[in-house]
Amino acid sequence: MTRNVQDAYIVAATRTPIGRAPRGSLRHYRPDDLLAMTLRALMAQAPSLDPAAVEDVIAGCAMPEGSQGLNVARIAALLAGLPASTGGATVNRFCASGLTAVAMAADRIRVGEADVLIAAGVESMSQNPPLGANPSFSPDIFARDENLGIAFGMGLTAERVAAQWQVSREDQDAFALESHRRALAAQAAGEFADEITPVNVINRSPDPATGEIKTRSAQLLADEGPRADTSAQALARLRPVFAARGSVTAGNSSQTSDGAGALLVVSERALKTHKLTPLARFVTFAVRGVPPEIMGIGPKEAVPAALKQAGLKLGQMGWIELNEAFAAQSLAVIRDLGLDPAVVNPLGGAIALGHPLGATGAIRSATAIHAMRRRKLDYAMVTMCVGTGMGAAGIFQRV
Repeated sequence: MTRNVQDAYIVAATRTPIGRAPRGSLRHYRPDDLLAMTLRALMAQAPSLDPAAVEDVIAGCAMPEGSQGLNVARIAALLAGLPASTGGATVNRFCASGLTAVAMAADRIRVGEADVLIAAGVESMSQNPPLGANPSFSPDIFARDENLGIAFGMGLTAERVAAQWQVSREDQDAFALESHRRALAAQAAGEFADEITPVNVINRSPDPATGEIKTRSAQLLADEGPRADTSAQALARLRPVFAARGSVTAGNSSQTSDGAGALLVVSERALKTHKLTPLARFVTFAVRGVPPEIMGIGPKEAVPAALKQAGLKLGQMGWIELNEAFAAQSLAVIRDLGLDPAVVNPLGGAIALGHPLGATGAIRSATAIHAMRRRKLDYAMVTMCVGTGMGAAGIFQRV
């Protein structure tokens, strides 16, 4: 059966504040509950839409086990109060899981298989270790070739990129400092207000005097990562983490984090039927592989591929969310592709804001879409490197 290609539109996009892991405000928040809360907030942004119209929830998660296992997308959909008729599928492409979920939802709509879908991402790095609770690697990865798959630690890949692309420690630290500066300025200016859904956090602690458990409730309103006390001197004092004579430190790497994000993706038919107003049109998505030992350079292959598919030029991208896994790989990509630093992460990136792995693609898509609306930009791109040697890129157009 031949299906007509149609456009996919984003009509709502929201996210939680990003919490620091493992000791931030969201550390005790179950990821399925965090995603469920985000889904409820997303649906509230489209009050004219009957929840029964949502056909599926596709959620990215980089470590889908433990408290975010058992198909967290379906569990969260049920916890959110979506009807039993709404499906749920969890997808994993490591750091690009959330963006892949958006692309998968858009693709199903574009080929006419669906009209209303939710694309999302969630990750609790406080509750689920970066390599999983019980990692088991193929022996061949280590015994036959150290460069295969995930055997080469992410930090060491950043060291290799820094050496091959000649990214100095000083440049990495300066990039990290600028990420914090931009993020703090964005928070002060209220730039994230349109995209963030506050999270109610309950803290329980014993009272030594009475022995009673005291409960305190507060709202987390902003990302916890940006640090006003960061300075060039403080960053310079940090020791390399992954190699004795290396340049990659905790200060010029992304922060481990907790968070969730979600987008409501619909067809043109659904726009009319449910009286919805589009925020953006999904344009295209591309993924490309690179050698695992230099995985951070992945966007340099994915970005040109996405632009070619869309028939667009790099100069047409008014906003680029380049996930800052490490300053070393971010700078290598920026220099290799000739990106304009002014349009790359104008509100700061993962070094300051945090990187909740499988949620990041959905979170950064929400940031890009709302930024396009505020600044009246035509196109925005979301791109990132991916563990085991990949790059992913997605393009959105303001409607």
